Amino acid sequence: MDVSIKFCGLSRPGDVAAAARLGARYVGFVFFPKSPRNVSPDAARALALEVPPGVAKVALTVDADDAALDALTGAVPLDMLQLHGEESPGRVAEVRARYGLPVMKALGIATAADLSAIDRFAAVADQLLIDAKPAPGADLPGGNGLSFDWRLLAGRKYWTKPWMLAGGLTPENVAEAVRLTGARQVDVSSGVEGARGIKDAARMEAFATALRTA
Repeated sequence: MDVSIKFCGLSRPGDVAAAARLGARYVGFVFFPKSPRNVSPDAARALALEVPPGVAKVALTVDADDAALDALTGAVPLDMLQLHGEESPGRVAEVRARYGLPVMKALGIATAADLSAIDRFAAVADQLLIDAKPAPGADLPGGNGLSFDWRLLAGRKYWTKPWMLAGGLTPENVAEAVRLTGARQVDVSSGVEGARGIKDAARMEAFATALRTA
């Protein structure tokens, strides 16, 4: 099974080069000051200009207002906006209409009850990112290295929009995660880092290899 990879939280030119070499379909840049992966619009622009054609450049934002998104989209050549906060379905629809870019909405999952939000957001988003719900009081909405019970997604192939699996994925567990969920797209950030916020090219390669050989 061909599984698309999104390497998220890239912050250095070498990260972009590694992602492209490994056949990533998406690269993600984080615009959230609390994150150790946060980059400025100017830094992201320089990185985005190094991304080869055919690889989607995704901006991860958290409850960003129009002013912040105006500045971001004006500075960085982007292909997709990822909304990773508490945005409502209405806000997702507003962002999609205002910027004319595909929108991916991240949803945190901890129990089966959390799955009910998926259909509501599938009606307004272009893609969904199914992530682990952060612990209460956590500073970051994602990128915490947490996973959830992947069996909650087993057999759920009726969603109307493409979706991506995230949350605690590593080179060591991604093949099993895909086997249990049937995911055709996966997102990894902390799982391919050698230090907090710093990508490790060897772990990125091991992640891609684990999917190819699964």
